[in-house]
Amino acid sequence: MQETIPFTTHIPPAAPAGDGGATVDVKKLVVENSIIVVGKRGCCMCHVVKRLLLGLGVNPTVFEVDEPEEGHVAEQLSSLVDDGGEVQFPAVFVGGKLFGGLERVMATHISGELVPILKDAGALWL
Repeated sequence: MQETIPFTTHIPPAAPAGDGGATVDVKKLVVENSIIVVGKRGCCMCHVVKRLLLGLGVNPTVFEVDEPEEGHVAEQLSSLVDDGGEVQFPAVFVGGKLFGGLERVMATHISGELVPILKDAGALWL
């Protein structure tokens, strides 16, 4: 019996500033994707959020941040937040706006509010 492998969108981390490589514009990723999970590379909480969303039928874009780039990426994401607050990882953006972290995702899932929010954002078509 063959095992299916779920399709996931993984964005490679930004290249280090002194590397001369192209850096990923995190703001653009947030705006272009209906749902994106931004987290530290290897973070177990990021993995839990991703698995929950995959279980609901959502295919989230996942952006994993390496340790040297955390400050730069957090600064970019903070500029997208309405109140100018600090963004902590994992950060889930739904419809281009900060939704929250693991705690908020789990709370809305348990209360039954997560699926309608994902449908409104166009991340879930059921």
